[in-house]
Amino acid sequence: MIKQTLIVLSVLLLFFSCRAQSTDNKKTIIEVNTLSEFKSYLDRDNVNVKLKEGNYQIDSAEKIRFIEITGNDSYFDMRGARFMVDTKLFSRPDLIKSDDGNSMYCAIEISGKNVTLEGLYIETYGDTPGRQSKNKIFNLVGENVTLKDVEVRTTGSSPWGYGYLYGLGGNDVRKMNGIRIGYPAKNVKLLGCKVHMRAMGHAIFLQGAENTLIENCQVDGLLRTTDAMLAETSGYGFDKKFYAGKGNYIEGTIVAEDGKILPGEIISLSEDGIRMYPEYNGHKTLNTTVKGCTVTQMRRGICTGLSTSGDKVIDCVVRDCVATGYNVGNEDVLINCSADAKYGEAFCIPYTNAKNARVEMTILDSRNGMANDLLAKINGTGHTVVIKTDNSEYIPDTMAIKLSVWEGYGNFNENAKMHATDITLDNQTSAEVIKFKGTGHLKVKSIGNVREATNSENVVNEGNRTKR
Repeated sequence: MIKQTLIVLSVLLLFFSCRAQSTDNKKTIIEVNTLSEFKSYLDRDNVNVKLKEGNYQIDSAEKIRFIEITGNDSYFDMRGARFMVDTKLFSRPDLIKSDDGNSMYCAIEISGKNVTLEGLYIETYGDTPGRQSKNKIFNLVGENVTLKDVEVRTTGSSPWGYGYLYGLGGNDVRKMNGIRIGYPAKNVKLLGCKVHMRAMGHAIFLQGAENTLIENCQVDGLLRTTDAMLAETSGYGFDKKFYAGKGNYIEGTIVAEDGKILPGEIISLSEDGIRMYPEYNGHKTLNTTVKGCTVTQMRRGICTGLSTSGDKVIDCVVRDCVATGYNVGNEDVLINCSADAKYGEAFCIPYTNAKNARVEMTILDSRNGMANDLLAKINGTGHTVVIKTDNSEYIPDTMAIKLSVWEGYGNFNENAKMHATDITLDNQTSAEVIKFKGTGHLKVKSIGNVREATNSENVVNEGNRTKR
């Protein structure tokens, strides 16, 4: 009996001790009413800061990272706060440079550990182009950083309205990107965030980050037809006599060999929705999970293919993208994803050195599109692909699934030996499957017709390698 009593007392003592410790560790909420008050806590550890609801104008800065959150173990409650960032700041040559060797300008940088920022709405205003093309709203380089329910709206790129037709940076092109997650970032989470791209640039992109989770996020951009461009009577394109920066294929859009912009084509005015770069200064981008996200009207929707570590994309939806819905690469896994092919292929595995990708893709309504008849593109080795649709009428008769092709996005090495080998394909749609030269050991089950490419089709395919 005494032993049992001692055990009960020990448990109660432990309970109350833990409860007291939890109470002691609970951070006091610090309510601030001005931007200057808010900034005074950004380099402190263990703070819980609530910024008063309202509009805040960011029109002055000392450094090229206008707001820097460097403290650790902190929470910033920004719900109801709206930051308006003057694009003129991105062109200021007098701002203090960063000591990390990167010249990028950004509105908010988070380099601290265990930091959560929740609920902020932030947008740029004005049309002053930045000094360079690496401008962005957020730069996340800390460990265990979380952005939750943050909303971003970008403006301030130049020249606006022509997407990537005049290049991806340099010369006259100045971008305004959304959210960057870059080395030495680890275990970063974007939860329920929205990025509205009204500027040239990427919405969400990774460079050398590890173990990133992007969940329940939304990205949207704008599309424009080349017919609308060619109807202009003034402006940047008009002054260039409607010649693009180069000829042939430009990021999902076909122009003439001499660079003349053609009618009947369509572009995205921004770049990619969610994109992985392979590395940053030798540090690889590793282990990214994209879950429950939606991307609309961007150049590429979700682009994991440039990272070779094998990323996961789960329960995502991509609509109305121009170059491709999903760019898939080495060891990538796509589970229960969906996309249309109105303006570009629903997905592609374009790289000849990509191996062992797994794709489950549902084709959304791809009718009433333009400038595309490629449903899906498969290159590389050892992939397992399932393609299905909820309605056979969603896929026009002209669209096909093609293997071993240069057509479409993603073949950068013109000397590569094009092939699609040891592919397992389950085509549950009526779309035709076309095997071009280089396709071998294909295990295919298909509702649609399966055939070899004709000699003339193979000749056109070979010619495409020099037109990219």
